Amino acid sequence: MTTEPLPTPQQQKLRVLLVEDDADTLATTLKLLEALGHWATGVKSAEAAIARFFDGAFDVVMVDIGLPALSGRDLAERLLRDHRVPVIFVTGQAEPATAMQGTVWLRKPYTVEQLTDTLAAVM
Repeated sequence: MTTEPLPTPQQQKLRVLLVEDDADTLATTLKLLEALGHWATGVKSAEAAIARFFDGAFDVVMVDIGLPALSGRDLAERLLRDHRVPVIFVTGQAEPATAMQGTVWLRKPYTVEQLTDTLAAVM
């Protein structure tokens, strides 16, 4: 019997829920995550994310801040309070001076390396 070493965070394959209201950005980011070897699914609103989310289904949630209706911040607060899943804010907005605990900021536009590093940082 052989034992394989555990994957490093950058090698770890994640289950990602992506919340992005821009259809092109959603499709492109999903393809990028899958090309990096992760399993990813996407929704266009915080409300749809709440309906799709359940404990243990996702390793990380990537969410845009400026969503219609319920904001990305509101979604993150709810997920962190009820489920304690890591949240990556993916947005064009500048990072606030005081970040919300349990979150990481990934500013658009970002490189593949920045995305990979951010995913590794939350795991």
